[in-house]
Amino acid sequence: MKIKKSDIETVAVKPSQYPAPDRYEIAFAGRSNVGKSSLLNLLTGRKSLARVSGSPGKTRTINFYLINDDFRIVDLPGYGYAKVSKSESQKWGEMMEQYLENREKLLKVVQLVDIRHKPSAQDVQMYDYLKYYGLSGIVVATKADKVSRNEMQKQMKLIRQTLDMDKSDIIIPVSSLKRTGQDQLLDVIEELLNLAAEAEGGITEE
Repeated sequence: MKIKKSDIETVAVKPSQYPAPDRYEIAFAGRSNVGKSSLLNLLTGRKSLARVSGSPGKTRTINFYLINDDFRIVDLPGYGYAKVSKSESQKWGEMMEQYLENREKLLKVVQLVDIRHKPSAQDVQMYDYLKYYGLSGIVVATKADKVSRNEMQKQMKLIRQTLDMDKSDIIIPVSSLKRTGQDQLLDVIEELLNLAAEAEGGITEE
C-alpha cells in the first residue's frame, strides 16, 4: 500500500464529535514520547500531518485522519506521562475507552513501544486491554536505529515475552529517522483492510 492522500478529518474529545462510522479505522496508541507522531508522518509521507511535540503528553484529543479517501488512521492520546495530573490522566483514559470499546469500524490498534526498553507496566496493561477487546496483534517497536541488529533481536524477544504476545502477533521494528519498517506496517494494514472488506463482501479501493 502507498498512502497518496492524507488529511486531518476530525479532532475529538467525545463520541458526538467522531466522524460517521462509515470507513474502517486503524488506531495507534503508545506512551507519551514513544514517537507516534513521527511514525504517522513517516507512514503518510508528510512532515507535519501529526504534530511532533517536544513536550510529552501534549496530545489530548483523538485525531482522525482520512487516508486515500478510503480508511482512517486514528491517533489516540499518549499515556504514561508522569507530569500529567491523575484527574487529567483519568480523563484521557475514559476518552480512549469510549472510543476503543464502542467504535464499530475499528479493526485493530497498533501499539507502539520503545525498542530500547522493556515494556512498562502501562504498556502491558494496554496490550492486555486491547487483547480483551480483540484489538491486539500488532506492535511497532520504535527508534530501531538506536540499537544494533543483535540487540534488536534481543529486545524484540523481550517485548514479545513481556507483553505475553501470541505467536501469530506481529512486531515490526521501525525507525522514523532512518525511514525503515513503514512498508511492512503498511502491508499489514492493507491486509487488514482487505480481509475486512472481504468479510463484508466488499472491495477496498486501490
